[in-house]
This record gives sequence, C-alpha cells and structure tokens, in this order.
Amino acid sequence: MKNLPIIMLFIASALIACNSQAFAIEAAPHISDREIVERLTRLEEGQSAFREEVKQLRENMNKQFDRVDTQFGRIDAQFDRIDKQFDRLVHIMLGIFGAFAALCGGTIWFALWDRRTMIRPFEDKVKKIEDDIAANRNKLHTLIDAFRTLSKTDEKVAGILKKFNLL
Repeated sequence: MKNLPIIMLFIASALIACNSQAFAIEAAPHISDREIVERLTRLEEGQSAFREEVKQLRENMNKQFDRVDTQFGRIDAQFDRIDKQFDRLVHIMLGIFGAFAALCGGTIWFALWDRRTMIRPFEDKVKKIEDDIAANRNKLHTLIDAFRTLSKTDEKVAGILKKFNLL
C-alpha cells in the first residue's frame, strides 16, 4: 500500500508520455521520385481527360439549348399562325353580324314602307267618306227626322228605328 502512490505516479507519467506528439508521427513509406512523377503524370492526364469531358458536356448542352431554341421558334411561329387565324375568324364574325344587322334593318324598313303604302289608299278612302258625311250631315239629320215623323203613324217604321236606337 505504501507503494500505491508511487505506482499511481508511474502510471500517470506513462499515460502522459504516451499522449505526447512524439508517438503521433508515423513513418511514411518511402516513395521514389520516379513514382511521384508517374503519379503526377497520371493526375495531369486525368485532369486533361476531365477537362475534355467537361468541354464535351458543354458542347452537348449548347446543342441541346440550340434544339430547344429551334423548337420554341417553331412554337412561336405556330402561335403567330393561330393569332392570325383568330383575327380572320373575328373579322368573319363581324362581317356576319353586320350582314345580319343590315338584313334585319332592311326587313323592318320594308315592312314599314309596305304598311305605309298599303294603308295610304285606305286612309284616302276614309277621308273621302268622312268628307262626304260631313257635307251630307244636314241631309242625314233631315232624313232621320223624317223617319221619326213617319214612325208616329207607321208601326213598322217605329220598330225599325227602335231596333237601330234611332228613336
């Protein structure tokens, strides 16, 4: 037990010594200059091959972008054709609506003109009859008065005048 502190001190110093950096360094395997040059040469070859692949990928990507641009150009041309077709359709529809409006207006004008020309002779005849009645009004009243006087002596005339509400 007396030796326990000494043993502990010895173990602690051994642990401290093992943790030092002197034990952390490993000896590297010896590589010759020739091996270094060969490895650098292989690295440069790999790097140049990598650059070629990147260059090829860029070219392929640019070709793809050119194809996409060409397709978008075609799509734009199709949209332009569709826009022109819609414009034509709109003009055709406006023409159809204009023709329909003209036909409706012409039909209404013809109906009004036809009615006016058909009614005018009738209006002329009615006006003439009204003028004749106005001119012969006194004669008509005199005739009715004569029939009323006659109805006082004749029963048939009285019945006819009552039937037409003239008595």
